[in-house]
Amino acid sequence: MNDMLLHPPSVLKLLAHEVRWTVLCRLARSDLRVQELGDLLALPQNLISYHLRKLREGRLVTERRSSADERASYYSLDLEHVQMLYQAAALQLHPAITLSDSAPAGAQAVPHRKLRVLFLCTENSARSQMAEALLRQMSQGQIEASSAGSQPAREIHPLARRVMERIGIDMSGAVPKHVDLFRGQHFDAVVTVCDRVREVCPVFPDDPERIHWSFPDPALVEGSEETRYHAFEQTSLQLTARIRLLITLLEREKGSLS
Repeated sequence: MNDMLLHPPSVLKLLAHEVRWTVLCRLARSDLRVQELGDLLALPQNLISYHLRKLREGRLVTERRSSADERASYYSLDLEHVQMLYQAAALQLHPAITLSDSAPAGAQAVPHRKLRVLFLCTENSARSQMAEALLRQMSQGQIEASSAGSQPAREIHPLARRVMERIGIDMSGAVPKHVDLFRGQHFDAVVTVCDRVREVCPVFPDDPERIHWSFPDPALVEGSEETRYHAFEQTSLQLTARIRLLITLLEREKGSLS
């Protein structure tokens, strides 16, 4: 290596700023709006917007108009892209540095009770049902997953069933349910997967963590059967990435609960 100064990877410069780092940490848990980030960090909205713009330019954060209020936008952490950039930065420092998904032995406590997660959307016919099925499969049944809607449809969307069946998940017994069915029950996390239901999410005992994932409704996509199926398939892939992170968070933070 010559003696010329080396420039650190741009992702490390972005992550080094305390406001941007805090914003990313917040978005790692839940999609949020500018006003909400400003309230959480006690900072003016124009400053939050400035740093969000920097994070979007670095492709660490994505923006989507709220389906409940199009005047507002939800910001999400692009976890896969962040991971790719971070790994590339580590490799640039030294090829022996690896980022492992596995925790050190003994780092995670074995839960004394099964953790419970409730997914909510408006009709409980696609996004929340897919999330419930995916979490049950990905956690190998170690996390109890449920789903419900504020205005449940009559049946599960057929394309949601097809996408799940394609990856080996049988949803033949799934039916839409009203959120009132779960009132008064304990959950470790309540995850809203559509913007509208977030505004009417009920209160649950022990005030579980509320997480929001701002997903567009794949059922609203128009076009050919192939185009519509692709929308459900993309939703499934995005849910899988989010749920993988959710499982890690729950195991590390809730695993020691009795």
